[in-house]
Amino acid sequence: GFHPESEESSSLFQTAVSVLQSSYLDSTSQDGFQYSQAILVENDVFLSELKAFAQAKEAAGYSQEELEETFAFLLFDNEEEAKEVCQTGLRVNSSSISTLGDPAKGVYISKYADCLHPRPWYHGKSGYIVICKLIKGKVKVVSENYTTSYTHPSPGYDCHVAMSRNNIPSKTSHCQAFEQSQYYVYEVSDGSAAERPRQICPYIVI
Repeated sequence: GFHPESEESSSLFQTAVSVLQSSYLDSTSQDGFQYSQAILVENDVFLSELKAFAQAKEAAGYSQEELEETFAFLLFDNEEEAKEVCQTGLRVNSSSISTLGDPAKGVYISKYADCLHPRPWYHGKSGYIVICKLIKGKVKVVSENYTTSYTHPSPGYDCHVAMSRNNIPSKTSHCQAFEQSQYYVYEVSDGSAAERPRQICPYIVI
């Protein structure tokens, strides 16, 4: 028989798709992606840590803008990997990118929902996107570092971004566009980096 989706899951799906569509780098992506089901990630630990992070930073005098929740994206080829991140969180040492900061001290997450991988999607490819809530906090613009002496997390900041090239030109390789649109997020206290920065909270898998 035909079982209509529950109201709740269809509105979750619509929420997820509108978050994705409002986070494209390239306007032509609107027609290029098809999404199927959305799964809400309910992880009270991560939600309460996100809240605790926000409260601590508010107490430290952060502005509302710095505390604002935004969205960021991770792409996985299979459901197991996507689910694992939802259970264990986004942990340091999980990135192959190192241009904005030491991957052992922070995590990388994509700003754009259509620029999630160093190589472009090919027709018929599928994957699992984890939409995360992110509080960027104090953001420092850093120049990209292609050496092996990695950029360290900046004291007093929570996030590194690449110098913006005002609208990444279309001739930029996809790989560069991907690297330039990453957030490098970290939480350092007493000189040691948190294994899982609290300011990223997995929200929906689609």
